Amino acid sequence: MASDTPSAPGRRERLRDFLRTRRARLTPEDVGLPPAPRRRTPGLRREEVALLAGVGVSWYTWLEQGRPINVSAEVLDAIGRALRLDGPEREHLYLLTGLNPPPPTGPSPSAATPELRRLIDAWAPRPAVLLDRYGNFVAVNDAARAVFGYDDTDRNCLVSFFTNSRYRNLHTHWAAVAPGVVAAFRAAAARHPGDPGFDRIADELRGAAPEFAELWGRHDVAGVVQTVKAVRHPEAGDLVFDTTTLSVPDLPGHHVELQNPRPGTGTAARLERLVGSQGGVAGPGLSEHCSR
Repeated sequence: MASDTPSAPGRRERLRDFLRTRRARLTPEDVGLPPAPRRRTPGLRREEVALLAGVGVSWYTWLEQGRPINVSAEVLDAIGRALRLDGPEREHLYLLTGLNPPPPTGPSPSAATPELRRLIDAWAPRPAVLLDRYGNFVAVNDAARAVFGYDDTDRNCLVSFFTNSRYRNLHTHWAAVAPGVVAAFRAAAARHPGDPGFDRIADELRGAAPEFAELWGRHDVAGVVQTVKAVRHPEAGDLVFDTTTLSVPDLPGHHVELQNPRPGTGTAARLERLVGSQGGVAGPGLSEHCSR
C-alpha cells in the first residue's frame, strides 16, 4: 500500500467500507464453503476471506482496516477472486490501495455498438473513424472515405500510413509526422505487454517499410495529443482539421477520432462541396489518423 499522503485517511476509510460491503454480500455457500450456522451479521467473515485468498487473517484484517502495509498485485488479485469482484470493482480495489490497476488483458473487442456507429455516421459531413487499440479501422463514415480515400484495402491506419503510396505522395509533411506516428504506437504497445497483436503489426511493417524499421529501432514513445491535420485533396484542395481523440469506455482500447474543420481555413465550405459531390463515395486523399 502506498505511503500516507494528505488523502490517505479518506482512502483508508473508503477501502474499509468497500471490503466490508463486498464481504457482506456473499455467503459461505456462494464461495464453496460449508454452510455456516446462523450469524449475527451477514456475509463472509474476515478469516474466511483470508482462507480463500491464501493470506493470513491478521494481514487481511490490517488491509481492511487500511493500515499502511505492503500490498502486491498478486495478493490483490487473490482477494478480488475471493470476493468475486468484477472488472470495475477489481480496478477500484487497486486504486484504494494506492496501486495502478493493470491494463485489460485478452483480445480487444472489435464490434462497435449500433449507437456508436450512428455517432460516427452522424458526424458527417465531417470525417470520423473508430479505431481499436492496434489502429485497426472498426468504423469509418462516408466523409472520412471521401476526404482520406479509405477503401476496403485499408484495414489498419499504421500499415496504410507506411505502405500506401497514395497517402505518402500527397502528404508533404510525411517525414515530419512519421516519428510521432511510430512513437504513439510503441507507447500503446507498452500499455499491453505480451499482447501479440502489436508484435504482428510491427513485424509486418519492419519487413515492408524501411522507414518504419528505422523509427521503431529508436524506441521513442509519445502520448495521444490533440492535433491539427492537413489534407491536400486533388479535388477539394487544402483541407485543415482539428482532430479530437475520445476513448470509448464500453470498448476498452478503442477510440474515436473526430475531425472538425479548422476555422478561418475555408475547409468547412470545401468539405461540404466535396462530400456532397461524391455522395459518400471514396475518392483519393490522405490519412493522418495515425499521427495522434
